[in-house]
Parts: sequence; C-alpha cells; structure tokens
Amino acid sequence: MSFWEKKSILSLPLKIILTQEGSTFFIRQNKKLLRFKLADNVEEYGISIDEFSPASIQRLLMIDYISKIEISKPEFVSSRQEIMDLSKLIVYSVLYRQYDNYIFHQVLASDVIKKWNRLNPANIIDEKTHIKENFLRSVLVKNEQFIYETRREILAPLYNFINKNTSLLPEEKNIQLLLSEKFLMNLRPFVWFIITKFKDAPNFDSILKTIRSSLTEYMDKAKIAEYISLMLMELVINAENSNIRKEAKNMYKGSVDMNTIMFDPNIRKKVVSELERKHELVFLSWKLGGGSTSIGTQGKLQITLYNKEEQSEAVKESINDKKNADLKKKSLIDFYREIPEGEDDTGLGMYYLSYLSEACEKVNVRFESNANQFRDSDLTVINLSFVF
Repeated sequence: MSFWEKKSILSLPLKIILTQEGSTFFIRQNKKLLRFKLADNVEEYGISIDEFSPASIQRLLMIDYISKIEISKPEFVSSRQEIMDLSKLIVYSVLYRQYDNYIFHQVLASDVIKKWNRLNPANIIDEKTHIKENFLRSVLVKNEQFIYETRREILAPLYNFINKNTSLLPEEKNIQLLLSEKFLMNLRPFVWFIITKFKDAPNFDSILKTIRSSLTEYMDKAKIAEYISLMLMELVINAENSNIRKEAKNMYKGSVDMNTIMFDPNIRKKVVSELERKHELVFLSWKLGGGSTSIGTQGKLQITLYNKEEQSEAVKESINDKKNADLKKKSLIDFYREIPEGEDDTGLGMYYLSYLSEACEKVNVRFESNANQFRDSDLTVINLSFVF
C-alpha cells in the first residue's frame, strides 16, 4: 500500500468524466452515466462519488478511463489533506503512465529487439504486437521469481542511495522506497514478458540499465507532486477566503470585524453555509492528457481553478467564447501581486510558485501558469499546465 493510501477512504465530492473506454466499461457494468455541466460550461458524461479509495481512482487513471476530475465546494480548508492526497495521486499516476510509455518504446528500440526483428521478419516485435492475455499471464506467473529478482536488481543502487541520504527523515526514505517500487510495479506486463524472453540475449543488461537510469529521472520528476499540492491549496484557500469576505460583508454590513469573521469558527461556518445555499462555490479540476492512442498528449496535466458566482450565466457562457469575453490575462505572479493588501497572505503563494517553477525547470517538466480575470464580474480562472 502506497503512502497516500494510509487513509483507506477519502471523502470528497468528485465528478469523474470518463474517456470513451471508461464510458464503455461502466455501461457494460450497467452503471448509468450522469450528464454534468462543468465549471467551464461544457457538458460531459461521467460518474459522481462522495467517497472513494485512492487505489480505485488510481486504477481507473492508469488504464485511461478518466479524462477529468472536478470538485466544487464552498470551502476546502476542512478537506485540505484529502485534496492534497488526491492531487499527488493524480500527478503520480500521470508519471507512472508516462514512465511506462517511455520504457515500452525504449525496449522496442533496444539492440536486443532490433536484432530479433532482423532475424525473425515474420514475427517482429513492435507496438502492434498482440499476445493473448492468458498466455501472457501464464508466462509471467512461471517467471514470477525471476521478475522479482530483476526488480530487486534494478532497484538496488537506488535503494542504497536513498538509505544513505542523511538529508531524508526515516519516513521520507520510506516514501521514496515505496515510490520507486510503484514505478516498476506499474510497467505494463508486456515489458516484463520481453525481459523474461530475452534474459539470456547479448546486450540484455542494456535494457535493465535503461529502466534503472530512467527510473532515477522520473523519481526526480515525482518530487514536484508535493509542490503542486501545496500550490493548489494556496490558490484554493485564497479563492475560498475571497468568497467568504464578500459574503460576510453582505451578511454583517460591517457590524463584525473581518478578522473575527475569518477566524471565529462559528461565524465562518454560518458564512460558508450561506455560500453553499447560494451555490457560490470554488471549482477545481484536473484534466489529463490522452492515453496511448492520443499522440502528442501523453504526460499532459492541466489543473484549473474557477471562482465564480452560479447566477452569473453570462459570465459562464463567456468562458467558452473568447472573442466576446471581456477578460484580463496575466501571469500568476501578477495575480498574487494584485491581491489587495491585508486580504490575503500572498507571500506563501509566491513562495510555492517560485519553488514549483524552479523544481519543474530542474527536472525538465514544462510548466505554465496564468490567471484570467473577467472585469464585469468576480470570475477568476487560474490555469496550471504541466507536460511531464
């Protein structure tokens, strides 16, 4: 069980938008799909859940059944840890899939497979090679011990490095060890089939070296998952506090000090209840790039935060009509700088953004961010885009 699965069930109201494969699967299971109107005013089909196990969501992500996940709530502070856990789970899942895809293509391009294909033109191994599932499973079961030992061999240098790293706490070391195992456990069965079939071939070690060196690279990429989750919570809490301040001014007309409203749990609860009644929510979504069949979109993740009023129908429509939308586009840095003094602690957000940008640059992850603000309303749309 991975480290974010310590809590076996997470309580979050998720709208899960399915891919075509995901829709087909659930329909065959007699699961009725729901039609959602999402924050961007686009209608999609999917399922709705209020509680879930992290492992079940990750399985759906890994087999490319989910295209988008959306959450809408009047407040997120009470669900802080759950949101951060979900965010990290999604990022790790994207990285697992990207690593698997990369290793698959590296194995096919190896000298071992090239030589086989030259000598066996009638039985070449490439992306279109199909092996019956029952046969594949039987081969892997037969070679279970060898596969286990091969994983240990691949991981041994990394294990040694992690255990000797004095800058890591014991729990952090354990997280790193578990994460490295998860990358290998999520390699597709076909890769392990190739490894078992060609274990005695000349240059076989080159395949293991590729898997090991690439694993180190993806472990470095995985470090940004924590920064993303912290950045996300900072953005969400800023939006949440902005809504609470606006509603509190309407409710109390200046009769109660704003600091009292923000920090008194009973008063804050009343304001949040009113926001929920009015359906003035903060919307948070994760949009995943395409799977193995979507060329050029693998490894993409877009996180979007919408802070808007439900009754502003004209504003909702304008999100999808850029020609008519009266918006001001700016960098996320400028967005933070323009938050009125005293309303939010922008320092923390700037700090997370700085570290996230730096961390992405170091591990060759493309990161872009911007904030769109609609002048005729309080709508703010913040985008964080990643290509792993």
